[in-house]
Amino acid sequence: MGSRRAARCGPGERRVEMTTVGLIGSGHIGSTVARLAVAAGYDVVLSNRRGPDTLADLVDELGPRARAATPPEAAADGDLVVVTIPLKAYRDVPVDPLAGKLVIDTNNYYPDRDGRFPELDAGSTTSSELLQRHLSRSRVVKAFNNIFFKHLLALARPAGSADRSALPVAGDDPSAKAEAAAFLDRLGYDTVDAGTLADSWRYQPDTPAYGVIYSADPQDWERESPADADSVRSALAAASR
Repeated sequence: MGSRRAARCGPGERRVEMTTVGLIGSGHIGSTVARLAVAAGYDVVLSNRRGPDTLADLVDELGPRARAATPPEAAADGDLVVVTIPLKAYRDVPVDPLAGKLVIDTNNYYPDRDGRFPELDAGSTTSSELLQRHLSRSRVVKAFNNIFFKHLLALARPAGSADRSALPVAGDDPSAKAEAAAFLDRLGYDTVDAGTLADSWRYQPDTPAYGVIYSADPQDWERESPADADSVRSALAAASR
């Protein structure tokens, strides 16, 4: 694992195809992204803070495309890496193995869980900007943070499906956003460009694009409902601080 295949995309041109997804954090969202990635033909390297042995059942479920490792190993082996840990632990994300890589940040700020971050309370920055500062040599894109993990699994659809949902992505590097959109497309989702990391507050908790947009019942998130790109754009535009 961790190898990259080169595929021709035009006369004299070659593009790098990402084949391995590293996951730093393998909870509800992380394990769901891993399931979708394996189904889409990726290899996955799972990790968490408790150690590879605690992921044995999930690896067995996912099959030969999956293995467990430590967070630094998942960071090193992933062609792209999904960081899906509580915000309060973002400084624990390994820096050097992620240099130059696309890092997808699924995080949200929950003060009851994470403690208080005065700069987030004041709205002077976003949680993904904090991760980008920590990973100054990486290319951070925010995605997957606004959808309930059960909905993320249930709403994935092949490209062109009439009921395909869209997820917002935000980042400061346009090429990173394009790579993230290609990854999400393979997993079963269209994307909406939500702007820079500074704009990512528009789909954080307590905004119209957070969670409820993919729910059939705002009071009961057990039933999913598709949300297309136009619906996501409208929800992003309706957000206010």
